[in-house]
Amino acid sequence: MDLPRIFTIRESSHRIHNPLTPKKFASLGRSLHLAPDTRVLDLASGSGEMLCTWARDLGFRGTGVDISSIFTKQARARAVELGVADRVKFVHGDASGHVADEPVDLAACVGATWIGNGVAGTAELLARSLRPGGMMLIGEPYWRVTPPDVETAVACHATSVADFLPLPGLIEQFGELGCDVVEMMLADQEDWDRYTAAQWLNMRRWLDVNPEDQLAPGVRAELTAEPARYTRYLREYLGWGVFALMLR
Repeated sequence: MDLPRIFTIRESSHRIHNPLTPKKFASLGRSLHLAPDTRVLDLASGSGEMLCTWARDLGFRGTGVDISSIFTKQARARAVELGVADRVKFVHGDASGHVADEPVDLAACVGATWIGNGVAGTAELLARSLRPGGMMLIGEPYWRVTPPDVETAVACHATSVADFLPLPGLIEQFGELGCDVVEMMLADQEDWDRYTAAQWLNMRRWLDVNPEDQLAPGVRAELTAEPARYTRYLREYLGWGVFALMLR
């Protein structure tokens, strides 16, 4: 049970595996106005940067669960580096269906709603770990501009235009799920650039060291095509944000 290697090759230098900057994550954490010792469950926690920095800066404590053994190892090392290993722990496992042993104050899935087969299922999964009156965080793409055709949607890593909603539609979906949207933090195009363009350098560095690896032809093809595809399609059409929700 692990992520395919291509994911860890692309994002080998990333501490945050989505298009929000450390500054925006810090701002988001402060904007939630949660008390020290807030208990957090972070599903698909990646390299643990959100949970570790919030433990350091805001006094939170909690657990991250991620399917990547490499990212989990990095998260544990980051907790030690930031001096919060006594406040957070990271579990290597499938976050799909994971429910906390005890109710938490904040349940998060920031950028991996596939664990619940979409936004609705992920909200339901997070709610199963949440204490009454607690808060959820969901990170999800949305269309900045609705694609004119399926080709454009696929170039943005969707399977169809229907995979994502425009931002107002996504906000309305949260309401239809019985949630109040109480805060949000959106990525801008510069944030997308920093997240995505860094993948290109990671792939090139990996290719330089691993030219004979069985994945090398696929990585080379992706590196050749992706910069133009990103600037033509994803950068213009796809948005991304983290949304704080409370059940009504």
